Amino acid sequence: MNGSDPHIHVERKVMQAGAGYRNLLASSLGRAPDAPGVVTTGCGLQVPYAMTSPRPESVTCLPCREHAHREHLRYAEQVERLGRMPGAPVTGAQAAEAARWARDLAKRFSG
Repeated sequence: MNGSDPHIHVERKVMQAGAGYRNLLASSLGRAPDAPGVVTTGCGLQVPYAMTSPRPESVTCLPCREHAHREHLRYAEQVERLGRMPGAPVTGAQAAEAARWARDLAKRFSG
């Protein structure tokens, strides 16, 4: 961890970062997990959690932006495949909407 790094990063596990994921866990488990003090980022550094963001507009580390771009595209492909499977827990329309959301976010990270 480098205290002089001025950049805002993304967590390595991009799809498990941010308030939305924490809210999902809280509603599923009945309690919210504590936010970590230090996290590993998409560029491989370990930084304070406060120096990360799931919002593309806030991320200033270019390798982290590229990582988040790839991860959101990968998620879009996975959720589309899930939506096509027989007995899937989501409908094809829900999967398509989630994939659109992920691709939009990926585009925002690449811009």
